[in-house]
Amino acid sequence: MKTRSLPGPWFPALLLLALPLGAARAQDAAPSPVPPPAAVPAETVTSEARPAAAPVVLDGKTLMTVRGISAYPAQQRAAEIAARIESFARDRKAPLESLRVVDYPERTEIFAGDTRLLGVFDADSRLEGVERREVLATFYLERIGRAVADYRLERSPEVLLIRTAYAFGAAVLFALVLWGIRWAFRRLDALLERRYKARIKDLEIQSFYILQAEQLWMFLRGLLLAIKALALLVSVYVFLNFVLGLYPWTRGFAATLLALVLDPVREMGRGMLGAIPGLVFIAILAIVTRYLLKMIRMFFHAVSQERVKLKSFEPEWALPTYRILRLLVIAFALVVAYPYIPGSGSAAFQGITLFLGVIFSLGSTSIIANLIAGYTMTYRRAFALGDRIQVGDVVGDVAEMRLLVTHLRSPKNEEVVVPNSQILNSSIINFSSLAREQGLILHTTVGIGYEVPWRQVEAMLLMAAERANGLKKEPPPFVLQKSLGDFCVIYELNVHCDTPSEMNALYSRLHENIQDVFNEYGVQIMTPAYERDTAEPKVVPREKWFAPPARPEGQKT
Repeated sequence: MKTRSLPGPWFPALLLLALPLGAARAQDAAPSPVPPPAAVPAETVTSEARPAAAPVVLDGKTLMTVRGISAYPAQQRAAEIAARIESFARDRKAPLESLRVVDYPERTEIFAGDTRLLGVFDADSRLEGVERREVLATFYLERIGRAVADYRLERSPEVLLIRTAYAFGAAVLFALVLWGIRWAFRRLDALLERRYKARIKDLEIQSFYILQAEQLWMFLRGLLLAIKALALLVSVYVFLNFVLGLYPWTRGFAATLLALVLDPVREMGRGMLGAIPGLVFIAILAIVTRYLLKMIRMFFHAVSQERVKLKSFEPEWALPTYRILRLLVIAFALVVAYPYIPGSGSAAFQGITLFLGVIFSLGSTSIIANLIAGYTMTYRRAFALGDRIQVGDVVGDVAEMRLLVTHLRSPKNEEVVVPNSQILNSSIINFSSLAREQGLILHTTVGIGYEVPWRQVEAMLLMAAERANGLKKEPPPFVLQKSLGDFCVIYELNVHCDTPSEMNALYSRLHENIQDVFNEYGVQIMTPAYERDTAEPKVVPREKWFAPPARPEGQKT
């Protein structure tokens, strides 16, 4: 057993000469390579010939690279060696002179006093291209000695105090730099606003504003703020990198600080460069789709204005049809563009799209039903804007037709919002669709006793219809005898009008004139029914028609 202490400074030069010589001799002594059997892939042989290696690191410095075997992996071996070296470096009472190399017949080991740090085997020297393991062990000893000396020096109180002073000075300088950046950009901002803001004018082409002064000014301000933020970030990085690099405990983080910022940017840049062909295709597809939609919109706008006429196609169908075609064109463009979207093939992207699809399908059932109902009603032509309709118990004028709901304005000037799916599943009474050409028939009933001649009743009802203003004279009004009841005959007066929106006011006028005519001729209206006749007929004589507080027509209050 031979023992050698820490070598002198001449050893690295000797080792540099020994390494190539040893490598050449090892190559000469090595047998000629034998090709692997056909059943064994060449990659397997190569990987077995090159066992896994792991670095031994102290304070961020790589001292050596060691190999391992399946029972003792390289990572485990390197970690244990690094732990023993660091334990020796922390013990300031252990002198550097205690580092020594001990040669054994089958291995060479490095000790720190009585503590074994690592062993060097013939396999290690062959993998490093060194003929003798003793030479490699001596080189490792030199590296360990220097690393331990640096480790202890950087943690000495004197060095830490000096570097703390450097850190304090850097902090003061950093504060001055921050103040200077803020002062400089404040002055630059004031200079731009004073000299150039008033000179920026709106850019205008014909009557369309392309870029307004305020927008251009906000762009310049945003650019200035971006430059300011970049200067601040660079200052913060330089300060942190310098201060963290002063102390051995944070030096590793300082070395990776730039990588923490640049690695994501580098990856994003690579991703963007790789996605450029797909993005170009998507941009061209978007431009083509946009102009195609513009052409379709222009065509259907002409159809809605009746400048272009299509057989069996109503003008009010133009806008809904354009919306359907627009949806189909956009959906087709999305299907074509999907494979070219960056990241569309990743599992995360597919998972997000699936999640959004499930949410949309669960939460949009009623929305889709109302959309389909809205388009269905458009092509059914059940009603149009301005028509008076009745849906269930709701009566009103159609004020607005949307894809999801229809807005009705009731006779009481109330806005009623009805879902289109409810309209699609209900019977719709349209008072206006036939009133424009044939007239809407308003009808009301009265009950008159059997003692009154029916011809007289019909004549009085027709007289009341003739007196009511706002009703059509043609077709003429007519009377129907609806039923012969227990106490009276039910007569129905039918009149025509062409203003369904005024039907409530017309009914009121018609009822007023019916009462006046029947009172004028002394005929009692048998509604409600009576069990027996009264002594005097229930009529209002003419002299009581304007009993207080009522006033004759034309008389001022």
